[in-house]
Amino acid sequence: MRLSAYKIGLFFFLFINSISTFAQDDRAQLPLALRNAYFGVNIGSINYDFGAAQFQAPAGYMLNNVVVNHAAVRLVLYGYEFNKYLSAQLTYMRPVSWVFYYYDRGLEKNVRSSVWMNVGGLTLRPELPISKRFSLNGEVGLGIVTRHGFNAVDGTPIISGVTYPSVLLGGGVNYHINDNWRLVLGATYSPENTSVNQPATTFISAGFNYKLSPVSEQKLKNAAETGYINPKQWLQIGYSSNVLGYGVNNTLEKAVLFWGGDAEVFQGLTLSYHRNIFHTAKVFALDWGVSASGWQTKGVGSGLSNPNKQSFFTLSVFPVLRFNFLHTQPLDAYFYYSVAGPTYISKIIIDGNDTGQHFTFQDNMGVGMFFGENRNWNAEIKIGHYSNGNIFSQNAAVKIPLSLNFGYAF
Repeated sequence: MRLSAYKIGLFFFLFINSISTFAQDDRAQLPLALRNAYFGVNIGSINYDFGAAQFQAPAGYMLNNVVVNHAAVRLVLYGYEFNKYLSAQLTYMRPVSWVFYYYDRGLEKNVRSSVWMNVGGLTLRPELPISKRFSLNGEVGLGIVTRHGFNAVDGTPIISGVTYPSVLLGGGVNYHINDNWRLVLGATYSPENTSVNQPATTFISAGFNYKLSPVSEQKLKNAAETGYINPKQWLQIGYSSNVLGYGVNNTLEKAVLFWGGDAEVFQGLTLSYHRNIFHTAKVFALDWGVSASGWQTKGVGSGLSNPNKQSFFTLSVFPVLRFNFLHTQPLDAYFYYSVAGPTYISKIIIDGNDTGQHFTFQDNMGVGMFFGENRNWNAEIKIGHYSNGNIFSQNAAVKIPLSLNFGYAF
């Protein structure tokens, strides 16, 4: 998945949330780890001096041009406000489009290759109020810089792939609209690393942070009075098959609503456990789950008896954002999106594609329903995806076709 190296712990804190949730019955209230938590989106310009200095090509290659695309986004995946003076946050920053190198390779003219770059961060964010609405902030902590380069025809790295720790520094100005919303103007900086020929990275941006607050007593009362059943936990079994092809995957990938994959799964079986940790009165629910899956790939080539099919398995922990869009007497229907589920994948090279390492992330997207008088039964249809989100220099993705899932809630 090209977008999400940010996945490195995006929702790992849900485990902490669930510990507190087990001890309470009222899932209409925010878990402790989400109270005073905040999330953010920042859009701006990323600047790094990629050029001839990074182009270490063998004889017979000639550099023509380098295009650096500056539009970029930085996400605050999880921030926690200890008090009005200090916060900590997990972030992910990447360009909207990669750096492109254009070069001649022997008789081939103007060949194009890309360099992927992203920066993850785990930082402290001290803040100084200067008025009722305005505050200044600094930022200091750990940055993880990941670069995916490209090779010559003989396999010699022209720009090598690297992942390394760095210092991440920054600061900004904040305008507090109210207790929940604030606008942010900021800048972050990661210094150059001469040992791997990596230029310094600067990001200047504007965006917002949204802080979560405990649910009011009135909203808790309203949620209790709706009469809707919100299942607490459920077991599920699912079967995936490419019998209908990958049309849904490909369509949603083109619409930039989901991710595709280099290796394609032919069929698979999944067992999973889900637990709800928060829900509003009618629409929104937050769940977490664990799953074990066995997969068989389509293989290189075609045909049902393709001898090149591979088998592998995955073990995942995952968050789920669930949106209940229909409440009727026989059933409650929902749309859900699951992103950044930390996963162990048993094989690294799948159908000739290098997925990076045994650590990766699981993503799912689908629709489902709870039905029956007490909403004990569950059915879903979904698609899936595995990739490491560019936290490693190799990141071939795995595409999971349509899956049909059945569950029992208790």
